[in-house]
Amino acid sequence: MRTEWTKFRTVRGFVIAMIVAGGVILGLGLSPMSGTCTEQTCRQPVGPEGEEVRDSFYLLHRPLTGDGGITARLTSMTGRVPDIPADRGDRDDGGGRAAGPAAGEGMRDGLVPWAKAGLIIKDGTRRGSAYAAVMVTGGHGVRMQHNFVHDRAGQPGTAGAPVPRWLRLTRAGDVVTGAQSADGVHWSTVASVELAGLPATVEIGLFATSPQFVETTGLAGGSSGPTLVTATFDDISGGADGWTGEGIGAEGSHRPDGWTGEAIGAEGSHRPDGMGVTLTGSGDIGPVVVGAAGLGVSITQTLLGTFAGLVLVVVVGAAFMTGEYRRGLIRTTLAATPARGRVLLGKAAVLAVVTFGVGLVSAAAVVVAGRRVLVGNGVYVLPATLLTEIRVIAGTAALLAVAAVLALGIGTMLRRSAVAISVVVGLTVLPYLLAMTVLPAAAAQWLLRVTPAAAFAVQQSAKQYHQVENLYTPANGYFPLPWWAGFGVLCLWAAAALAGAAVLLRRRDA
Repeated sequence: MRTEWTKFRTVRGFVIAMIVAGGVILGLGLSPMSGTCTEQTCRQPVGPEGEEVRDSFYLLHRPLTGDGGITARLTSMTGRVPDIPADRGDRDDGGGRAAGPAAGEGMRDGLVPWAKAGLIIKDGTRRGSAYAAVMVTGGHGVRMQHNFVHDRAGQPGTAGAPVPRWLRLTRAGDVVTGAQSADGVHWSTVASVELAGLPATVEIGLFATSPQFVETTGLAGGSSGPTLVTATFDDISGGADGWTGEGIGAEGSHRPDGWTGEAIGAEGSHRPDGMGVTLTGSGDIGPVVVGAAGLGVSITQTLLGTFAGLVLVVVVGAAFMTGEYRRGLIRTTLAATPARGRVLLGKAAVLAVVTFGVGLVSAAAVVVAGRRVLVGNGVYVLPATLLTEIRVIAGTAALLAVAAVLALGIGTMLRRSAVAISVVVGLTVLPYLLAMTVLPAAAAQWLLRVTPAAAFAVQQSAKQYHQVENLYTPANGYFPLPWWAGFGVLCLWAAAALAGAAVLLRRRDA
């Protein structure tokens, strides 16, 4: 290793290339991306488990002190979605989000899969407060959700004549239980959840909400826009006598029998319907995500320069061995160290350590400084935990280091710098660029599963939630493999390249 380190540091081109690689990562990460989504205008409430959340829905409620519950029958559930022309494509609103239809572009009948209507118990009406709800969704059947990030499945199907859904929500201390029934007689439990620290008096009632419509385009992007859901309930426990009036659409304007209609962070309305009530709502109850249905960007945005730095690292990795072939020094090296496997491992170790150090410093600097630049330019950056930031920074450094070792192995096998560099760039950088720009989402995800570019998953900081409709594509910062699995794919490629290089080094090189 001492010998290989001496070789590395005395070749001025290697040192300069590594410095430039770190500078490129830093420079591109500090690019002047701009937006209008600041900490003040876009920061969302924080839920009971520390996640930024969306808490926007139409609520019809009344206080509940102590134990108790509510039962109601959901008789119909319809919706409206944006009528987005097929040629609209993606339109960025300046804050890292895909814009929906402009005013007046119209709506059409439709129900998004995660439109929700049902019963809820909530710790007051403050956005982000603890809750538990049992609901019918537009395409995922009956669900029991609580505290924004938890979701349990019940029976499949939606609600509407001739198949209404009975729902029941009860509280016993801190435990809230959701149940469902097809006839109001035979009940099955969906789930029981515990809301620690629930106060004696909570709000209980009916709600309706409908999240962003998300449609994937032919490329890696998509379109989105606001939607509405309209749900009709009847046979509400406690009776609905006195719920009179027509088209009541003003926020909190109708209060029959002690119930209060309130749109929590969203547009909505309700109206009495004979012995029942109809609610119309828009918004969502769930965690904030990045993408067409989300807002802002993640810290991954600051690491866009990694692919450019990776190219330089690959050049150094390949040239670290091919340079000896080109100058005829390989015989001297092997004569000095007959154990050829040790030569290869020594080069790999030196290359990995140097590259990891450069990557670690540049990634740490760009994540810290890049966040400030983005915020200063009006782009809202979703917060990430310290452990997530450490994993992203260290993972980026490890990605560069192992890619350099991969280039070393390929360079040893091919013995030609240009050919080796082309092969490694084609395996690592090219799939990443194609996935981020021109490939359809399905093709991009396949490519990022099988090629060394899968290791870019180490940079994912945004969480994916199955109960939040979104464009979970590489272009939006979501990779098809977990970070450890993606990095493992790169390690397997590098290990195979080193193994092949070791075999050829022993067999053919004198």
